[in-house]
Amino acid sequence: MVKWTDFERATIQDIFSKIDYDVVGPAAFSRCLIVYPWTQRYFGSFGNLYNAAAITSNPKVAAHGKVVLAGLEKAVKNMDDIKTTYNDLSVLHSEKLQVDPDNFNLLADCLTIVVAGQMGAAFTPEVHGAFQKFLAVVVASLRKQYH
Repeated sequence: MVKWTDFERATIQDIFSKIDYDVVGPAAFSRCLIVYPWTQRYFGSFGNLYNAAAITSNPKVAAHGKVVLAGLEKAVKNMDDIKTTYNDLSVLHSEKLQVDPDNFNLLADCLTIVVAGQMGAAFTPEVHGAFQKFLAVVVASLRKQYH
């Protein structure tokens, strides 16, 4: 079980209360698909992903970015038991979708960049540390089902 300090809990809740899901989710997911083009292989049904402009204007990409943030919101609401909260998602991504688990780290990095850009100077090293810890727990929980 992860031990969260009061600062970490408050910081994570504050970040998610302030970010615009309609902007951050699509931006982070788009960035991941653009910077790491091999991640696109899981999204063949999304249509045109041939270049950055096509990816950033793709409504399916934007919608999935929002889904990702909604999933993270579940983790925020269940910080004391993220592994159980993400059990079904872990099974889905490992067994049905067969997503390379390293992609979770790539998306987490892209999310960190977008959130830092949104928060500006408020994204201090301490805030960054709390956010990275949260994302590390989320990624570990998603990877749980992999062998």
